[in-house]
Amino acid sequence: MALSTANGQPLLTPSPTPQVLSTNYATSFDFTDVELPDTYSQNFEIYGNRTIASFLRAASAEFPCTSDLIKWTEEGRLHTQYTDVTRSSNVFTKNAHNFRVRQTVIISDGAVIEKGIISAKDTNTFTVQPFATAGWSIGTSALKVYVYGSEFQKGTNGMSGALEAVPSFHETNPIILKELYEVSGSDMTNVGWVEVSTEGGGSGYLWYLKSEHETRLRFDDYLEMSMVEGVPAESGSDAANNASANGTKGLFYEVEQRGNVFNGVMAAQADFDSVLKRLDKQGSILENMFFANRDQNLAIDDFLATKNSYGAGGTSYGAFQNDEKMALNLGFRGFHRGSYEFYKTDWKYLNDFSTRGNLEGSGKINALVVPSGTKTVYDQILGKKIRQPFLHIKYKKSATEDRKYKSWIVGSAGGASNSDLDAMQVQFLSERALVVIGANNFVKVQD
Repeated sequence: MALSTANGQPLLTPSPTPQVLSTNYATSFDFTDVELPDTYSQNFEIYGNRTIASFLRAASAEFPCTSDLIKWTEEGRLHTQYTDVTRSSNVFTKNAHNFRVRQTVIISDGAVIEKGIISAKDTNTFTVQPFATAGWSIGTSALKVYVYGSEFQKGTNGMSGALEAVPSFHETNPIILKELYEVSGSDMTNVGWVEVSTEGGGSGYLWYLKSEHETRLRFDDYLEMSMVEGVPAESGSDAANNASANGTKGLFYEVEQRGNVFNGVMAAQADFDSVLKRLDKQGSILENMFFANRDQNLAIDDFLATKNSYGAGGTSYGAFQNDEKMALNLGFRGFHRGSYEFYKTDWKYLNDFSTRGNLEGSGKINALVVPSGTKTVYDQILGKKIRQPFLHIKYKKSATEDRKYKSWIVGSAGGASNSDLDAMQVQFLSERALVVIGANNFVKVQD
């Protein structure tokens, strides 16, 4: 059996309209009808808490900035391994390599691992003398080479050529987000016949207060979604040329460009092990959080349930002394595997039917694996090393202007008296960017 779709898809309407209309209020009555209808004055909240802004509040911090360009550097690896080296006899080729004479190296072709010492080098080649009498048995292409030490003879000069630390440079830019709510002064005096309430706990019969609150919630959601979904406008794109849009580097974009991507839903032990091995090659952050959609969350529960040898039907899930009066727990909060700790939680944005939860096909996001902790980076504005969370928001701020979250009233109604407009306009503005430090430690799980 399957879930019936006879009644169609879940409703995406009613939805916000561009302005508040007088039709929101009771303006006509039919007194010829002698029957009084039994009416409900309450506005029922059938979707619960509709806002999806929660991820960045839980996984990031916020800091001010004073520039239109945010730059930082991240440390590079301590050791360098080249993976596309070719060989002709004892001469190996790799353009712009950093090997030096007298260094000892390990070389592998994927099937055989051998060792040797570098006897000569130039910009794009280096000569390696094998330690084995039989010479090289490795192949001639797609070789992996890295240094494991060095060896010098007695009474010789020291190492020739020094290596400098080469950090990776990253940058992003803040974007300005705006929103507007407007209601006429006349409509503000109308009392609606429906009692409205808000996610913030307010209630009453003034519909425009409900609409203003929803505009604020919608703007809050846009602030988070812009930081998660943002992409930079490519040079020559219509967005850049025709709309003067710069775009910004959002979380999904940064992880796709500099992080790790798993295709599909992680549902088997081999899937998780492949991610562990990838994280070993990155920063090896041992505590991570799955922010998952429903498919990935259930897949983790089902995977962990199969590890219970006493629950062939999946009913015990590790519970002891179970009885009919107990609520059976069919879910897990996390698991430990190979020295890594993984915890999981729902990400409402990925499940919400009016946003990512209604998208299918290539590029559908099933989960984001986020490392916990902080990272040491060099802040080019402050000119020093600082410890920052992996994710944090930078918002524009100076001594006289704070653009983290601004709202102000324009008009001649609702307490405003700064315009001849017979209405109340509530303006919203924020200027911000998301900084993703150590994106190589993140994993995006997508179809």
